Amino acid sequence: MKLAHNARIAFQGERGAFSEEAALKLTGANTKLVPRPTFEAAFSAISEGVADYILAPIENSLAGSVHRSFDLLVESDLHIIGEVIIPIAHNLIALPGARVNDLAVVESHPVALAQCEQFFIAHPAIKRVAAEDTAGSVRDMMKLGDPKRGAIASRRAAEIYGATILAEHLEDDRENYTRFLLLAPKSYEAATAEVADKISLVFECQHVPGALYHALAPFARRNINMMKIESRPMRGKPWQYRFHLDLQASAREPEVAAAVAELEKLSAQFRILGSYKAAETAHDKSISDTERSR
Repeated sequence: MKLAHNARIAFQGERGAFSEEAALKLTGANTKLVPRPTFEAAFSAISEGVADYILAPIENSLAGSVHRSFDLLVESDLHIIGEVIIPIAHNLIALPGARVNDLAVVESHPVALAQCEQFFIAHPAIKRVAAEDTAGSVRDMMKLGDPKRGAIASRRAAEIYGATILAEHLEDDRENYTRFLLLAPKSYEAATAEVADKISLVFECQHVPGALYHALAPFARRNINMMKIESRPMRGKPWQYRFHLDLQASAREPEVAAAVAELEKLSAQFRILGSYKAAETAHDKSISDTERSR
């Protein structure tokens, strides 16, 4: 995706975070990356005037949805204008000269720690410690200078902070991907309409029997593929939920537009989060290449 030269993109985490890697893959090296310590800080970066866009993780193929990102997106007036999916490879990182047997503590984000369960089973003497983010754990480890401390993070984080990779691919499952959304204060739908093939929206059903069935029926009748549907509790309304829906469809298609309009009429609340080009993983590409070769 091409953005203006020197466009500023905020992300949660420190330099070397997977979010930074995703931003570079999506937009290239001509953008300025703005690390922010928390999701809340990342989502406020545009209103504070320190960024033009936000890149936020929304879903991991193993851990599931990043609920805080989704909730902050729904609470904001931001629009999805693109997405990118990157493979997540976890590395055991330590001070130069350290060895695996020297380590007493390994720090990382809780999701990263959970995805490396087999490593900790094989090394029961190593204590796992949760940190704010993967790259930040490497930065803090290097500042402390303790050879008994390690971290789990990306190769890029090790390179940025001058650390050593003791072991690669600690993740229990190599099919580990995270999907990130590029967010902007206004929709780029008109500019991307010709290539957009995915729609994300959020809606609230009437609290009556069969409401969800009738809400989804317009897509089933028109043979429109729903890539994802997920419910989230609504703040201030106990036991009521809003639904997040991803459609494999273009808003330019009349049947798609009609289905979306029908859902809007049936919904208590409705909002299109974005119409954009769907990302492709290396796994998806290998499958499509195989199919084309047959």
